[in-house]
Amino acid sequence: MKRDVIVACDFADAKTTLAFLDRFTGRKPFVKIGMELFYGAGPEIVREIKKRGHKIFLDLKLHDIPNTVKKSMAVLSGLDVDICNLHAAGGIDMMRAAVEGLTRPDGSRPLLIAVTQLTSIDQTRMENELLITGKPLAEVVMQYARNAKEAGLDGVVCSPLEAGKVHETCGSEFLTVTPGIRFADGAVGDQQRVTTPAKAKEIGSDFIVVGRPITAAEDPVAAYERCVADFAD
Repeated sequence: MKRDVIVACDFADAKTTLAFLDRFTGRKPFVKIGMELFYGAGPEIVREIKKRGHKIFLDLKLHDIPNTVKKSMAVLSGLDVDICNLHAAGGIDMMRAAVEGLTRPDGSRPLLIAVTQLTSIDQTRMENELLITGKPLAEVVMQYARNAKEAGLDGVVCSPLEAGKVHETCGSEFLTVTPGIRFADGAVGDQQRVTTPAKAKEIGSDFIVVGRPITAAEDPVAAYERCVADFAD
């Protein structure tokens, strides 16, 4: 699968989002719709962006008992998005139920990926707040990735710093979708495990998810083109 840049449209309403996407004349960037936008604008914003020709990563990070996740994924399967996700911390049974729920009667389904550890989590937070002790963070991420593969998922969301190791552990076809992308001359913000688009390409990310470095840029289109040139071209 060809590498691509996914633009995180973390806006609160449909009007702002569509006005932002209107700036990309001649381009149809891959778009991430997260909780803020989905909760603010509802499923209709997914349908509208899809109608405009964009691929969509629906980033809702489901995490519940298997039956609830299965039924929720069955609803999301009707939105015709390209990628859905959930939290790997929900366990293998939950992830298997998600695959079952997301699969349509004709056997088709969006790609399904699992969040390993959020890029805002570092070793100290993992140990002191989550009480996951005795293991390096990277090893925990690899175990979550192995669980996701066993459950039949297509890949994981992980730090770009872990993408290469995920491929070593789970195979080159197992997708790595990596947030935590910042330009070398940009602010890190609330992310802990970050790197540049060029470094993410070198390490082996399949997709990078880029939010504020594009959406908050003085010229978002130019920032997007910079990401594409550094990562996808």
